Amino acid sequence: MHKFIITLLLSSLLVPLIAQTYQIKRDIKYILPSDTSVYRQEQCKLDLYFPEKTKGFKTLVWFHGGGLTGGEKEIPVQLKGHGFAVVGVNYRLFPRGKNPDYTIDAAEAVAWVFKHISEYGGDAGKIYVAGHSAGGYLTSMLLLDKSYLGKFGIDADSVRGYFPISGQCATHYTIRTERRIPFNVPLVDKYAPLNNVRKIGTQLVLITADRKLEQMGRYEENLYLKAVLEGIGNREIPLYELAGFNHGEVAEPACLLIDKLIK
Repeated sequence: MHKFIITLLLSSLLVPLIAQTYQIKRDIKYILPSDTSVYRQEQCKLDLYFPEKTKGFKTLVWFHGGGLTGGEKEIPVQLKGHGFAVVGVNYRLFPRGKNPDYTIDAAEAVAWVFKHISEYGGDAGKIYVAGHSAGGYLTSMLLLDKSYLGKFGIDADSVRGYFPISGQCATHYTIRTERRIPFNVPLVDKYAPLNNVRKIGTQLVLITADRKLEQMGRYEENLYLKAVLEGIGNREIPLYELAGFNHGEVAEPACLLIDKLIK
């Protein structure tokens, strides 16, 4: 077993066990009932996992991976039972959804959490956002292009922390596919986190798999994003490279790391 996992598991054992029960509410629509899009009414739902009889808890919004073409909302098991809520989000997918439908949906889901988490006992001032792969891309876009959350009345910097895992920092390859641009042709335009760098007023932690095992250029894109953000005057942006894990495997140890960062 990897040393990283062993360290996190041992540190978890030092935390006293607390008898706490959790509830899950499934398939909550985060869009308005008046929305006329059949696909949005079908797809734009979230699952809310939260501690019962608890007030002021933190909440992590989680975006699944799948290349913006597949995947399903999920509550990662590594994030369960740790005293905070987790929100698993479905969003529109290509080809039925077109860019930037999925990013708009992601923003509306986060806005729903801001507006409704207090109804379940959560603190709207303690919301975090994370996701793996495509979900990592969405996480970075919501932070760096403030227009998405701003459309729903939320300041992107009011999120307490963003934790993209193995997210593309150039324009996502599915967006390139939609435009019939080859997978291996890099593009950095308004739909790239790298093209939206700014002075940020919240926490950003970048996480990738082992650079030798990651998808093509994924670690390097995140390293470049770190360099550019710091170059324009941001404080140091941590970049965790989880040695020994490939792109598909990295979400599990990354969730253990995120658990520690939230606490």
